[in-house]
Amino acid sequence: MERHPAMNVGVLYSRIRKDEKLLLTALRDRGHEVTKVDVRRTPFSIAEAPAVFDGVDLVLDRCLATSRSLYVTQFVASYGLPVINAPRTAELCADKVKNSLALAGADIPTPATEVAFTKESALEIIERFGYPCVLKPVIGSWGRLMAKIDSRNAAEAILEHKETLGHYEHKVFYIQEFVEKPGRDIRVVATDGEPVAAMARTSDHWLTNAARGASVEPFPVDDEVADLVERASAAVGGGLLGVDLMETGVENGGPTGYTVHEVNHTVEFKALDSVVDVDVPERIVDWLEAKAADAVGVRA
Repeated sequence: MERHPAMNVGVLYSRIRKDEKLLLTALRDRGHEVTKVDVRRTPFSIAEAPAVFDGVDLVLDRCLATSRSLYVTQFVASYGLPVINAPRTAELCADKVKNSLALAGADIPTPATEVAFTKESALEIIERFGYPCVLKPVIGSWGRLMAKIDSRNAAEAILEHKETLGHYEHKVFYIQEFVEKPGRDIRVVATDGEPVAAMARTSDHWLTNAARGASVEPFPVDDEVADLVERASAAVGGGLLGVDLMETGVENGGPTGYTVHEVNHTVEFKALDSVVDVDVPERIVDWLEAKAADAVGVRA
């Protein structure tokens, strides 16, 4: 294996979770220096980079809060430092509307989606989609504030609740068709479109997030999945991503097709790492070393 020179990786964080601990261990075991940057305690200036970034070769965004991630990556990029993931990628992945538009614009199969800005228009969409359908917040993760709508009464109640909430994002009604997946979805962690490993997340609940207790098992990446992952990654600008797919049907023990419903830019991978033979953080560090080498070449 090619050995890369030691690098100094800046890690943006607000809380060190198991995912970050795995990455930090893998980096240090390779002899790399890690500069941890707690974004809660670091001021960011439009004029110059904070001193904490002195000597840093590459910055990795692991912020827990989307709002911090979106702003801090823009500051880091303005300082001329390579940041993963890039601000544009973060912007497209953090907002479900922008994410869906990017996927559809790249001709990637994705669930039918419509957006409304009043509860009356939203109800028209829901009635046209039929029941059940899904109402999602435009910003959010781990399946929070998502609703499977099974009746008009439920639709009216949920829409009224969202309309009375204070934040403007709740006034954007993001509505998707309900995909009859076979009790599971697929998470693929990829680096610039190349799959690192994949898992199936299975649950009796319609939400199959690992963070909500879904069981996980390895999932073999076939050519169709690999192609979708590569194209979905390119659609949002590449980087270290989690691409989520659903099987649109199963016949003779195998899927009849896939739809990509989301691409995640600060992807968690601890559940994946626990069930696959691939050492996920080691593979990520391989990729980070190559990215740092490319960045040095560009600056030279």
